[in-house]
Amino acid sequence: MPFSDYRTALVTGASGGIGAAVVERFAREGLTVHAIARSAEPLKALAEKTGCVPHVVDVTDRAALARLTSEVAFDVLVNNAGVDRPKKFLEADEGDIDLLVDVNLRAVLHLCRMVVPGMAARDRGHVINISSIAGNYNFGGNSTYHATKAGVAMLSNQLRIDTFGRRVRVTEVCPGRVATDIFAHVHGDSPEIRERFIDGFELPTASDIADAIAFAVAAPVSMNVGHIEITPTLQVMGGLQTAKPASPGGGEAR
Repeated sequence: MPFSDYRTALVTGASGGIGAAVVERFAREGLTVHAIARSAEPLKALAEKTGCVPHVVDVTDRAALARLTSEVAFDVLVNNAGVDRPKKFLEADEGDIDLLVDVNLRAVLHLCRMVVPGMAARDRGHVINISSIAGNYNFGGNSTYHATKAGVAMLSNQLRIDTFGRRVRVTEVCPGRVATDIFAHVHGDSPEIRERFIDGFELPTASDIADAIAFAVAAPVSMNVGHIEITPTLQVMGGLQTAKPASPGGGEAR
């Protein structure tokens, strides 16, 4: 169902990065875009630039989301808001677990609950869930994040089953490393962090991800692009490690 068949879109996590890029792309396609974020100033600037309808709302504020989704029938839903607290699970913090589950998974579930039934009733709609390669591959120090993104991956598959027979399309987008400010938000904004994650690497940009999403949305109504994995050409997932058992004294074996 191409862009011309859609009129309204809702994008979460829209104050920067991929979310802001998607708002800009959708606005250029003529959609009325409602942009949700917690940060008022970046959202105001985005509204001035794109003409989007800004909503300073935390995605964990279920009442505010319910009011908005009851007032507007959304044709496209982009679940982009997300947080991370990198930490080995053996050192997991109770508050961090709750935060990641609330933002990365619970908010996605509830927004789909609020929006998707209307799409099915109208026989028209597209859900874009921004997941992560962390939902499909394992790497150290992010166990709760992996778990929430895996939940989004399974939800994306299940929505297609639950809306079977209706023209509701679902696309899970799984980015690898992308040149956005997410690393500064998670690890702190410093030259060292930029050098570790951004500087010197050939990385996709937020607008590249938005273009991929636009491809899925603009596809013919008979075509559902269900899964898009986007990584730098010079990034791979996987590897093999083998550990020796701990010594009887509790330290590492030598």
